[in-house]
Amino acid sequence: MNLRNAHAALAVSLATVLLASQALSAAEDGVNAGKEKCYGISLAGQNDCAAGAGTSCAGSAKIDYQGNAWKLVPTGTCTHIETPHGLGSLMPLSRL
Repeated sequence: MNLRNAHAALAVSLATVLLASQALSAAEDGVNAGKEKCYGISLAGQNDCAAGAGTSCAGSAKIDYQGNAWKLVPTGTCTHIETPHGLGSLMPLSRL
């Protein structure tokens, strides 16, 4: 394979990855339509994803109502969800 063919193959591979990534993102948006991330409302081990440094994803919250762990809730309901530590938040909270 000459250098020109190698560059063309690399360009095609990169384009394929980018298109697949965009398609996956669009599919996730469709699944999550009408929902928003609500921080600080999940019980330990019951978050949907993103529980901060040292955690991986779903089910990784170490404590109840961890401020940097979120759950998907119907749009417009997050800031009305009451916990023992206050209301849910659309942004990560500092409590751990």
